[in-house]
Amino acid sequence: MGTLYRTRAQLRDIGALAAASMAVGASFGAIAVAYGLPAWVPVVMSVLIFAGGAQFLAVGLLAAGNPIAAVLAGLLLNARHLPFGLAVADTIGSRWRDRLVGSHLMTDEAVAFALAESGPAARRRVYWLVGVSLFAAWNIGVVLGVLLGGATGDPAALGLDAAFPAGLIALILPSLRDRETRLVALTGAALAVLLTPVLPAGLPVMAALLGLLVLFRPSARRRPATPTPTAPGSPAVAAPAPVPGAPAEPSHTPAHADLAEGERC
Repeated sequence: MGTLYRTRAQLRDIGALAAASMAVGASFGAIAVAYGLPAWVPVVMSVLIFAGGAQFLAVGLLAAGNPIAAVLAGLLLNARHLPFGLAVADTIGSRWRDRLVGSHLMTDEAVAFALAESGPAARRRVYWLVGVSLFAAWNIGVVLGVLLGGATGDPAALGLDAAFPAGLIALILPSLRDRETRLVALTGAALAVLLTPVLPAGLPVMAALLGLLVLFRPSARRRPATPTPTAPGSPAVAAPAPVPGAPAEPSHTPAHADLAEGERC
């Protein structure tokens, strides 16, 4: 019953994320057309790049006439996929086809859902389920947005821009029970917030990786353990075994006691 309940809850969460992805994708398609880009540009970009937030940034920079900045900004925003790929390399599969398609479907949500599972088989199943669901939902939404034009508006007006961060926070909360993980996450978040007014868009997220440096801090030195004195009334410690070939220690029993013992016998 527990496994069935978890599976239903998992499918419900994936469905909610897919619905949000479709809505935001529709907004992206509508905004791209409103910026004056050809209708095929957001569609091809979503199929070949599938980068979510980086696509919004790239479209804005393309509309401003700066394609080089669009490429660089996309690379910076998606640099987080490098550690993600290392974390789910075994989950995606060993065949080159699985790695090629799986890396293209890699999203924050797919990685988070997969790492939340304990077994390798469950991780692979969830990763591909989330990846395929979000890819299909996003591209369907983009096509709908292009067809509907500007009718969908800005996702921030409906609060859809907060759907993905809220989902990710809910997924990583169990991992924050570990003290080291919590310290790394809080340090990285603090760095990103402090550097946001200073650095260009995309760099604060990468600067958050500096939170991993707290794992290399010098650990507290352990003090050598001191022998605990034997309390009165506690059992005596057994004497060490005699070493072969060593002279026998003289008996502390008085001679008259041995003589009296012999007389009694």
